[in-house]
Amino acid sequence: MEDIVQVGTIGLIKAIDRFDLTREVEFSTFAVPYILGEIKRFFRDTGWAVHVPRRLQELRSELAKAKEQLHIQLDRDPTVRELAAHLKLSEDEVIEGIVAANGYTAGSLDTPTDPDPSDQGRALADVLGEDDPGMETVEDLHTLAPLLRKLDERERQLIELRYGQEMTQSQIGAELGVSQMHVSRLLSRTLSKLRAGMLTER
Repeated sequence: MEDIVQVGTIGLIKAIDRFDLTREVEFSTFAVPYILGEIKRFFRDTGWAVHVPRRLQELRSELAKAKEQLHIQLDRDPTVRELAAHLKLSEDEVIEGIVAANGYTAGSLDTPTDPDPSDQGRALADVLGEDDPGMETVEDLHTLAPLLRKLDERERQLIELRYGQEMTQSQIGAELGVSQMHVSRLLSRTLSKLRAGMLTER
């Protein structure tokens, strides 16, 4: 309330500065629009939970008035198309204004999910979803499967021994009868092939 009084006082001071006695208009008649203008500007600029462009702030007010007028005429909530026709705007502009209006107020994450106040259950923050790191692994495996099928038998065997059975390169060399260095080169080449395939598929 103190902020509103202060803002209204600024409007009053502006009215005093611009008042002209020669107009033969009562001071109160002249001052009220200035005071109301400052108060409305204050609410427009500080009343939003998030910052949105002034154009959308003004569009929200126009949409609210249009909804009320059309609701009386139609006896139901107007559609986006009806609002657009009434305001002589495109449907996209109306949708943008409706979305922006959601920024006027913000809900608390501590809001209980159960409307019953006696229930001390979970808050909204407790049930909000979040990114599941496991989903990226699933996507990677889904992309990798057909690439593995394209490998030749020896390459698939190398991958199976190294990552399926978790054998060391020395153990793989002994299993296949080749040197550890040769196993290293084969693995590097096979992994490069798979890596290139993964990047192409994404």
